[in-house]
Amino acid sequence: MKYDVIIIGAGVSGCAAARELSRYQVKACVLEKEEDVCCGTSKANSAIVHAGYDAEEGSLMAKLNVEGNKMMPALAQELDFPFLQNGSLVVCTDEESRPGLDALYERGVKNGVEGLRIVERDELVRMEPNISDTAVAALYAPTAGIVCPFQLNIALAENANQNGVEFFFDTCVEGIEKLGAEGFRIHTSKGDYEARCVVNAAGVYADVIHNMVSENELHIIPRRGDYNLLDKTAGGHVKHTIFALPGKYGKGILVAPTVHGNLIVGPTAIDIEDKDGTNTTREGLDEVAEKCANTVKNVPLRQVITSFAGLRAHQPGHEFLIGELPEAPGFIDCAGIESPGLTSSPAIGVMVSEIVRDLLGLEKDPGFIGTRKGILNPEELTLEERNALIKEQPAYGNIICRCEMVTEGEILDAIHRPLGARSLDGVKRRTRAGMGRCQAGFCSPRTMEILARELGKDMSEITKAGGGSRIIVGVNKDRI
Repeated sequence: MKYDVIIIGAGVSGCAAARELSRYQVKACVLEKEEDVCCGTSKANSAIVHAGYDAEEGSLMAKLNVEGNKMMPALAQELDFPFLQNGSLVVCTDEESRPGLDALYERGVKNGVEGLRIVERDELVRMEPNISDTAVAALYAPTAGIVCPFQLNIALAENANQNGVEFFFDTCVEGIEKLGAEGFRIHTSKGDYEARCVVNAAGVYADVIHNMVSENELHIIPRRGDYNLLDKTAGGHVKHTIFALPGKYGKGILVAPTVHGNLIVGPTAIDIEDKDGTNTTREGLDEVAEKCANTVKNVPLRQVITSFAGLRAHQPGHEFLIGELPEAPGFIDCAGIESPGLTSSPAIGVMVSEIVRDLLGLEKDPGFIGTRKGILNPEELTLEERNALIKEQPAYGNIICRCEMVTEGEILDAIHRPLGARSLDGVKRRTRAGMGRCQAGFCSPRTMEILARELGKDMSEITKAGGGSRIIVGVNKDRI
């Protein structure tokens, strides 16, 4: 199959590039080795929209962070995903560290972050009553926010698909062949694809893809971060995103509300070798519990409902690597996209699309559709509207996930919309069914029944996350 451009990776950077490229008259596709979008770094992170004071001034990371931050409110409106500009606080816990706080403020000003100011302890306590007793001051950034990373990623992908970009899942890139002026032939687990341009947005695997076409080897280090997610009863413990002063390994342990009303605490920063090493560790979670108390007191860790780990695609130079390779014309790296990659993703998409546009001489598509409607949440309706909806579509009156109050109607929408869910995790990312207090203990069998029915499959074929992750592996009694 031949395309103008192929994007490798359906994380937030790849899908942002796909969405921006769909503004043009172009034949494009996305290749993803997993069974769905948002299966790597983009699904397991802090869900923070950073203001932009942390990245080194003059860096591409700083530039795209600030640009992405400014784009996020409008993008959330256009693509209908949850976003809240709740502001952030970087907490200084002793007077000896105050020069570091001042330096962070100066860097943010140079980066173009708006509204930055340093707040002293009295005001800080009024803003956050649960701030640590040792806190002396904090850097306040009102433009920082929180977002649902799944729904951002999915929204970008759906809109790109709506505008003609094709997606191929369970398609692992195994080799890339240079075809000279004709571009590239990509060998995958499901056959060959050809394209004039290739965009490498493969996350922690970006070095593997890069090294298929270049002798100038790239090395991406998987940096694991452990997190605790707390029940919604703990969601109001803080209002802002609370950071410690950053150190060698990043922004440290944060405490933040989520857009869905939970509280998130983490991450650690542990460099590992395994690019799929998303297991949590006792040591990592102990570190999260210990260090969160440095900035926020009395974090109710007994209300943890799940722990998880994500991998950041750390590049030793701590910089985004975005651009065409001189040794492989038409091959564009989008690599080293670690924090603040989620925040930067809208601007990354624009940058990548403009590189491809200029290389291929693309023209704008007058039929581009720039908006997308997310899955209907009945809880946002009035009682009268909800009753009318249930009367018209009774599935919206059938609660499947009791913790998150997710209805059968929402799950049906998740399955049948563009790039619909094919697994329990696919449904979970789109609807939150299974993300509540019981962590899918009640709703999994019922969700599996709906998936099997709607996809025309046997229950035994339904997986947690694609591949070999089947839930049912046999029967305990012979069928008569």
